[in-house]
Formats: sequence, structure tokens, C-alpha cells
Amino acid sequence: MLRPRQFFRLLRINFVLMRHGLDDIVFATHLFRPFRFLIYLNPVNWFLRKRASRAERVRRVLEDLGPIFTKFGQMLSTRRDLLPDDVADELERLQDAVPPFPGVLAKQIIEKAFGRPVEELFDEFDPEPLASASIAQVHAAKLKNGKEVVIKVLRPNVLPVIRRDISLLYIIAELASRYSSDARRLRPVEVVAEYEKTIIDELDLLREAANASQLRRNFEGTSNLYVPEVYWDYTYKNVLVMERVYGVPIRNIDELKANNTNMKRLAELGVEIFFTQVFKHNFFHADMHPGNIFIDITDPQHPKYVAVDFGIVGTLNTIDKRYLAENFLAFFQRDYNKVARLHVESGWVPAGTRVDEFESAIRSVCEPIFERPLKDISFGQLLLRLFQTARRFNMEIQPQLVLLQKTLLNIEGLGRQLYPELDLWKTAKPFLERWMEEQVGARSMLHALKDNIPQLIEKLPEMPGLIYAATKKISEDKEHQQQLWEMQKIRDEIKRSNQRTIMTIAGTGLLVGGLVVFGLDGFTPTLIWGAPLVSWIAGGLGAFILLVSLQD
Repeated sequence: MLRPRQFFRLLRINFVLMRHGLDDIVFATHLFRPFRFLIYLNPVNWFLRKRASRAERVRRVLEDLGPIFTKFGQMLSTRRDLLPDDVADELERLQDAVPPFPGVLAKQIIEKAFGRPVEELFDEFDPEPLASASIAQVHAAKLKNGKEVVIKVLRPNVLPVIRRDISLLYIIAELASRYSSDARRLRPVEVVAEYEKTIIDELDLLREAANASQLRRNFEGTSNLYVPEVYWDYTYKNVLVMERVYGVPIRNIDELKANNTNMKRLAELGVEIFFTQVFKHNFFHADMHPGNIFIDITDPQHPKYVAVDFGIVGTLNTIDKRYLAENFLAFFQRDYNKVARLHVESGWVPAGTRVDEFESAIRSVCEPIFERPLKDISFGQLLLRLFQTARRFNMEIQPQLVLLQKTLLNIEGLGRQLYPELDLWKTAKPFLERWMEEQVGARSMLHALKDNIPQLIEKLPEMPGLIYAATKKISEDKEHQQQLWEMQKIRDEIKRSNQRTIMTIAGTGLLVGGLVVFGLDGFTPTLIWGAPLVSWIAGGLGAFILLVSLQD
């Protein structure tokens, strides 16, 4: 049941769709197909001789519907396993830039969170935001100890707006699933559910702060990636205070080149950082678009990355990592049979899938790609095509792999913008081979032993006692087994004794019965017909049973 606000919001959505000439999508569904003639009553369709492409119109609709729909479009652009390429490409152009809310309001939110005036917390606070997005905006400030920081503040009353628009997205998704077979294949309800989880997680700035701290700890001692420090004493669910960092935005390629930055090193470093996060740390920044990456060019020949905005991160378990590494290496060797077997063995496709059919489908996708020079092959696109092919064999795409695919596409795209000759395969292959060596064989055993040495050393003083306890338990177990065996023997003897008793009683009864019947037959010949035969059979059977029971 639609509430009044939802009803008017739906009217607004329909109006925007009509304004951009997307009413044909609405009337293409089974529910509204009989009313398709109404398209011709739309004034927009009277005067447009040449309209924008379908993908561009979809992007413009989402932009007009507001920041929540814009963010939904951004998320949707990562689901290339669901969307046509032209729509996915266009949705990537969506910019999450919305007008800022007043700095005075941001100050009030900060003071409410801390319970103290801003002047007591910071030496300086700039009411003009550095950046503004659909969920939050960022202000510059300076702590009392002189350290420069940025303050991320959630938009006021953003949650009710998100809840309202998500509920509408669910309604639209359910209608699409019900009345359109094409839409049903895209699993719209599941897509909305995935978006809901992502955006609700982004509303918790404590979660983002924890993500940032983990990434910073992972890269301590290296100069590849710098993650700003989180100031936990100043961080709450709706306010996040971090170290302010400086650098050249990675999209400013001309500025990087003007400063004699080593572009080849910068591109290869991005690939190395990505694979380190995925395969070594098992924790990767999953929102590495150009707006979230800066470059420190203090030493232009040895540049390093600086990351911000840690609301979305991805993790892979051991099975996922091994699956990906082995698949990538199998692709390097064009061993499509192994790729198919890995999918089945890992459970990503149903166990009954015919490996030869799956192998043939993978080969038809990959062979055309490998006809090009390695430097021109897109790692991300190959992974995408693999997912799309596997879906025809009922492979369920996992959210963590979607995040991985999205991040890989971002990193690869950035790398080739920085250095068009980047050979991602050449850069990645040694890393993957080294990682696989660490997972199997002697090196793997040494790593496992090294990881467990502290626990072994900790248990050494307890070893004699543990050995004694184990020996005693074995002895007790043997005694217990002997007792159980003896008890079973007694049970069996009692059972056999009971059986003999029953047989004795039965045999005696039949024998006596036979004699009685024979005796009656002698005194009353007309009383029981056939008694002599019955008495002989009963008596003989009884005597046999009695003899057997006595022998037992």
C-alpha cells in the first residue's frame, strides 16, 4: 500500500521518465502494453526529431531524480554482468556531486555529537566545505595541537530520504519482476537489496574509520600507499575526523607529467597495490575511482598513492583468492579445461555441469581476446566476460567478486590513462605465481609452521602433562572398551538364554498339546475331526523344538 508521499514521489518519477522520452520502457511491460498508444500523446515525442541514446537518457533520469538515485546508478554501473555495455558505460559518468548544506548546520551537527562547542575542539574550522556528496560533506579544520584535519559530516536527516527512495526502488523492482521477463533476468529486487546494504553501511562513519585504520595498518612500513590517520577521540557515527592529506588528483594527468612524474612506475604501482590488497592482505579499497586517489609527487621518480574515502571495502576468503589466482594463471596458459574444472570444484557452478560444454563456452569468449597483444587485453573485461559466461551455467555472482571486478576495472582504466603501454598481464603474472608458490608446497608448509610457532612455544611447558593425559585417556579408553565388550557378551548370553527358554516352553507346550489331543481322540472319537493327524504333527514339532533348545 502506497503512502501519500510515496505516491507523489512515483508521480514525479513518471514525469521525469516522460520528460526524457523513456515512457517506452514503461509501456513495454506486460501490464501497460495495451496502453502503448499513449506514448504518442507525450508532447516530448511530438517535437523530438533526434533524441539522445537510450543509455544517455537513463543517466539523465537518474541525475534528475536526485542524489540517492544517482548513487544507485553508480552502484548499478558496477554490475556489468547484468547491464548492456552501453548503459554501464554511461552510468559510469554519473557524478555524485550535490549542492552542499550550510556550514552552520554542519557545525551544529559536530557540536551535538561532541557535546561541546567547536571552538573548544578545534583551533580552526572552515564552514565552507571542501567537497560535498549525497551522503556527507567534508570541512577543513585544525586541532588544538596544530595538526591539520578534515571533518566528514553526514547530511542532516539523510536516513529518512534514503529509506523513502529505497522503498520506491523496491516497488519498482517488484513491478518489473512481475510484469517483464527481460527485467526478471536482471534480478532487480536482489540488486536493490545489494544497494540498500551498501548505502546503509556508508551511513556509519565508525565503520569507515575502522576500514581506514585497517588499510593504514596493512601498508605500514611501505611507501606504496599512504592512508591518513583516523583520530578516534573525535570520531562518532555521524562525524569522522582524519588527518588532512595533500597530493595531485590522479585525474590531473597533465599536471603529473608537467612535474616529470614517472608515469610507467605510477601505473605499475597501482596494479601492485591492488594485487597486494587482494591476495596478501585480503582487504581491499573497493571505491578507487579517480576522485578518491591522489598522488604524492614529493619525489616524482618514486611517486606514491594517497587514498581517501573508505566507506566501501571488499574481502575475499581463502577459497575465493585461490579460485581467482588459479583461474588467472590458467588463463595465462589458455588452459580452459582447468578453468572449467575450477568453477565446478569450487562450487561456483552446479556440480552436474558438463565440463566439456563449459570449457567450450569459455574458449569461445577468451580466444578472440588473446588474439590481441597482451598489453591491449583488459584484465577487468576478461573477468567480466568470464562471469557473464558462467551465469549461463547458473553461476551465482557473489557480491565480493562484483566489488573486485569493479575495483580491477577502475585500477586498469587509471593505469592505462597514466601509461597507455601498461601491460597488466606482465605486471600481474609474477605476483600471482609468487602467491601461488606460497600457498602450496614446501614454502606453504614453512609459512604455516612460522605462523604456528608462537602457539607451539606457548604449549611446550604443558607438553609432558598433555602427553601423560593423552596416554592415560588411551588406557582408560581401552579399559572402557574391554568393559563394553564384556557387557556385550553378558547381554548376548542373556539373549541366547531367553531364546532357549522360549523354545523349551514352546516345544513342551506343543508336545503336551499333541498328547492331550491324541488322548481326547481315544475317548471321544467324534469330538475332534482329524485329531490323530494334528496330534502327530504337534507332538513331533514340539519334540524337535525341545531337542534343539536342550542342545543349545
